Amino acid sequence: MKKIAILIPVYNDWESLLALLKDINSEIQKINNCKFSCLVVNDASTIKAPTLFKPINLENLTLINMKKNTGHQRCIAFGLRYINLKENYDRVIVMDGDGEDRPEEIKNFIELSKQGGDKSFVGERVKRSEGLFFQICYQFHKFLTLAFTGQSIKFGNFTCLSKATVKKMLEEKATWNSFSGSLKKIEKDLISIPSTRGKRYFGPSQMSFFNLLKHSLSIISVFRKTVLIRSALFIIFYILLIKSYASVITSLPLVLLLIMIYSISSLALRENIDELNNSLTNIHEIDKIK
Repeated sequence: MKKIAILIPVYNDWESLLALLKDINSEIQKINNCKFSCLVVNDASTIKAPTLFKPINLENLTLINMKKNTGHQRCIAFGLRYINLKENYDRVIVMDGDGEDRPEEIKNFIELSKQGGDKSFVGERVKRSEGLFFQICYQFHKFLTLAFTGQSIKFGNFTCLSKATVKKMLEEKATWNSFSGSLKKIEKDLISIPSTRGKRYFGPSQMSFFNLLKHSLSIISVFRKTVLIRSALFIIFYILLIKSYASVITSLPLVLLLIMIYSISSLALRENIDELNNSLTNIHEIDKIK
């Protein structure tokens, strides 16, 4: 009997969490030979959590309230550390709590995991439900990541990780800053499965253009050696190209690139294996839901 831990970070969006738990409960009852538990990490929400009840098909439901807000990515890193230290598990499924990671796709992960040994799986986004503006921003995010790193990262948090992968991620300091970037760095043979982004249960997305840009640069910072090499080559090539036409306008791309490199370097400083290892000290309260 495989033990699957579902990890959900949440900040204020309690209505969506309740809907998600209900849908998870409906979907996992269709899956045989697995026991499911769920860990909800409350990132110091400013809205009080409602009364939660454990869905009947979940073996355990744990709510951890954090002392201080650390951000979505660090909540995931914390959750992986807690599960690895405190729970008996074979795999961890990470998913967002707003409904965009669809519970009906959990069974696809489980079916593949029966064949994949220690392989880890990611939900490759093939269709999105957001508006046109966000989709344009997301394409820019993918282009930026590819241009700076040479890495095509088409997945987000919705993943199914083997125990071996979880342990490797907890040894990688980049996990404290970028979940998907760290996963892409440590696992060269991730298996992708098509994933259709669901619609949010309630309210608009909190991901603005600037938040998405910061998210992109955090991923890029994981591969900063490649970034520096690519940037240096671009600078040399560009200077040779414009040396006869140098002006304020033709210099703008170089200025923008230097600003990007500075931002990437600053975000790279957020990587901290000691903070990851000591992240359980940020626990305010652990609530075992019945």
